Amino acid sequence: MSIQKIAVIGGGTMGNGIAHVAAMAGFSVTLVDISDAALERALGTITKNLTRMVSKEKITEADKEATLGRLTTSTSLEAIAPEADLIIEAVNENFELKKKIFQTLDAAARPETILASNTSSISITKLAGVTKRPDKVIGMHFFNPVPVMKLVEIVRGLETSDEVYAAIEQLSRDFKKVPVPVNDSPGFVSNRVLMPMINEAIFCVYEGVGTPEHVDEVMKLGMAHPMGPLRLADFIGLDVCLDILNVLYEGFRDPKYRPCPLLVKMVDAGKLGDKSGSGFYDYAK
Repeated sequence: MSIQKIAVIGGGTMGNGIAHVAAMAGFSVTLVDISDAALERALGTITKNLTRMVSKEKITEADKEATLGRLTTSTSLEAIAPEADLIIEAVNENFELKKKIFQTLDAAARPETILASNTSSISITKLAGVTKRPDKVIGMHFFNPVPVMKLVEIVRGLETSDEVYAAIEQLSRDFKKVPVPVNDSPGFVSNRVLMPMINEAIFCVYEGVGTPEHVDEVMKLGMAHPMGPLRLADFIGLDVCLDILNVLYEGFRDPKYRPCPLLVKMVDAGKLGDKSGSGFYDYAK
């Protein structure tokens, strides 16, 4: 199963990172978003990150220009789908939005095209179920920042074929990532373990056990975490954390995944972490 042309749906933090590593690995990449302005921002981020790599002597200026030369953009799912061997969806963690995209791609793409999702918690089997190609649907869960983080959690749906899994495992290695296979379950492995820890750290603040700074210091100094759970939550986005916890709570019907009321209030107030300028910490400066 040969993969040469890749399309990435969504030019946000994860999407532009995936496009970056795919183009740097030598693949022809089309990045898709809803507006030219969003695509310009995404290309600006990719260019800035490549420039930083040049300044750190990780790549050459020629490498940077070659990578950018392999990138194109589009605002039309229907236009890019017939040309792609693999399409990676990387939009917000919202099932209805992903469902609409997968149905559109399924209708427009060639029968042999693989459809992948960068979802961090939503069932791959459920996404595959809205298509006529469930054997060719798979999860590729990248981690932020994509150009730096090595892991790709590869999620097999109920009907994902061995051939598709093998192709995506090899592609992940071509991206210079480490593929780790997991079976389809709410939150997979990464967020099933991580999000309850973050949620419990938020409960510690909510119940007055410690300040955000103190909770993070305990975890950094006592458990050798490079980043405290509340700082990490801000980095991920508190809205994203809430979405994932809701998926876990709905998927398992287990109260241990119930989102802390403080997290819900902060998201309602627009305090989302780094991207909004404030969360458990203030980023205005």
